[in-house]
Amino acid sequence: MSLFRLDSSIRQADSVSRAVADTVTENWVAANPTGTVVRRDLAVDGVPSTAWTDAVAGGPTPADQRTPAQAAAVALATTIADEVAAADALVIATSLYNFGTSQHLKTWIDLLITDPRFAPGRQPLTGKPVALVIARGGGYAPGTPREGWDHATPWLIRIFQDVLGATVTLVEADLTLAEVVPAMADLIPLAHQSATAAHALAATTGKSFATTAV
Repeated sequence: MSLFRLDSSIRQADSVSRAVADTVTENWVAANPTGTVVRRDLAVDGVPSTAWTDAVAGGPTPADQRTPAQAAAVALATTIADEVAAADALVIATSLYNFGTSQHLKTWIDLLITDPRFAPGRQPLTGKPVALVIARGGGYAPGTPREGWDHATPWLIRIFQDVLGATVTLVEADLTLAEVVPAMADLIPLAHQSATAAHALAATTGKSFATTAV
């Protein structure tokens, strides 16, 4: 079996989304020691901001008529699609940036969907489990002052579950900035509770994914 893991946090050290994704990955490997983990880190090996537009233009263009940029973008889209299509399970780890999805994760998704296998309506991930790991610096739950300000999580669920057909498990860690923002100091206990719950769910999710075959 194989697990594909995508990281998109701009932080390498002290990244909550990476730490929770580590818990998913470690438990998947522990339960499936002969399995393969394929990783792509968008903070280290990012997708060029022009790749999507080049792939959109290059896709319908005959291969021998594509510009070098279009050919490179189509090839990158194929590689990304191959990584996702080959996986038995996926972990998508990200953070909430400016109340939305980060530019590099959005570009990765847009580029993925340019591959004919992932075109809307095809649902190529039907039956495949996806762990969507989300770290949020604040709190956006119902009843909080910023309820409804998280514009990333609903969209990501829509893409992976409704457009691509995956079975999504949402693993959330909130209030991750409580220990570094003085005004949030009173929320530190709640932040610890959220982190503990996220790692617990991540552990059971990793174990579950290791025994799920499509």
